[in-house]
Amino acid sequence: MTFSEENYLKTIYHLTSVTDAEVSTNAIAEKMETKASSVTDMLKKLAEKELVSYKKYQGVSLTDQGLLAAKMIVRKHRLWEVFLVEKLDFNWDEVHDIAEQLEHIQSEQLINRLDDFLGNPTEDPHGDPIPDALGRIVKVEKQLLSELEESQSGICVGVKDTSSEFLKYLDKQKISLGTKIDIVSKEAFDLSLRIKANGSEMTISNKIAGNLFVRKT
Repeated sequence: MTFSEENYLKTIYHLTSVTDAEVSTNAIAEKMETKASSVTDMLKKLAEKELVSYKKYQGVSLTDQGLLAAKMIVRKHRLWEVFLVEKLDFNWDEVHDIAEQLEHIQSEQLINRLDDFLGNPTEDPHGDPIPDALGRIVKVEKQLLSELEESQSGICVGVKDTSSEFLKYLDKQKISLGTKIDIVSKEAFDLSLRIKANGSEMTISNKIAGNLFVRKT
């Protein structure tokens, strides 16, 4: 596959993970910041390779072959993110763009050795699951911090927004994976939260709480 074809498969995979319905060409175009006509042309190519099931005006879904291919791309991306953070001391807000380049390396042997070298991690630095060599994913029970009620607590296990801006904000607040967050109070007007984390209290917006995944304790 070309880099472009891999990027399309990964995008369809991510869009499919948030909906049970087939993915529209417009959704793909918006995500990839390209024209719908370009998306249509690529979907036809991927359909010819039996990587997607595509019907005009009805959307697209990954075939079993396409799903496995997409998972392998995601696997490479997330393993490289772990490597960059754990072995090269990159911050978690710096690794996405670099991993975007490294994910296109084709050597399966290299990726499997990288996996073993890292101790076969099941999550990347942002808490997202890493598929194993067969495409299997270990699912973690989690919910958004915004869904917790007053006096409840949770351990941060991931982020919905992986943008550099959001991750830097979390660093400033000393919130990272493994941080215990207690809900002190919840504002009825705007659903902002007063939380306690690392011994300090702070107020965060509903938008921020809606981008933090926690495991309820």
